[in-house]
Amino acid sequence: MIQLYAWDTPNARKISVALEEMGLTYRVEPVDITQGRQFQPDFLALSPNNRIPAIVDSEGPDNAPISVFESGAILVYLAEKTGLFLPATGRARVQVMEWLMWQMGGFGPMPGQVHHFLGVDEAQRAYGLERYQKETRRLYGVLDRRLAEGEHVAGALSIADFAILGWAWRHARHRIDLADFPNVQRWYAALMARPAVQRGFSAALT
Repeated sequence: MIQLYAWDTPNARKISVALEEMGLTYRVEPVDITQGRQFQPDFLALSPNNRIPAIVDSEGPDNAPISVFESGAILVYLAEKTGLFLPATGRARVQVMEWLMWQMGGFGPMPGQVHHFLGVDEAQRAYGLERYQKETRRLYGVLDRRLAEGEHVAGALSIADFAILGWAWRHARHRIDLADFPNVQRWYAALMARPAVQRGFSAALT
């Protein structure tokens, strides 16, 4: 059994989607980040960076429990545990890892800044929004060009798609019209039509 420590955020949705797609049994432990739950000692023991999500797998390596923090690390762990959505070797694996790191390094931090500046007053937000919305649109453009080459970002459906989907899910909040990025729009609609993805996004994380 996998315990998922989460709240209703893009980074947590990456994991609920992956768990559903991989057919793994899991239970959600909500971590209410609006109330500072992420700073409690018991959670910090699992996630020293005080960020959700984190997991505890009771059947980890050598059948011993293991905790994993950071959403990218969790996706790689789950993919290697199940043998799904991450090729074992070669060029296909490199592609998945490239696009997973692209999400972790850009398509997450930049839209996340948009989220932040939407929450402050007009005087404070003007510069920040202009800067980060421009970069967010650029990243959607990168993704759109990549998806012009194929159905998924790295060949077959992979954890890289799940990672990026967690943030593309918030495109309206990013003030992005997916019609401006038709390849992203097609990819997004196809993924969101998958039953396991729908279960991942409807999982109660709060």
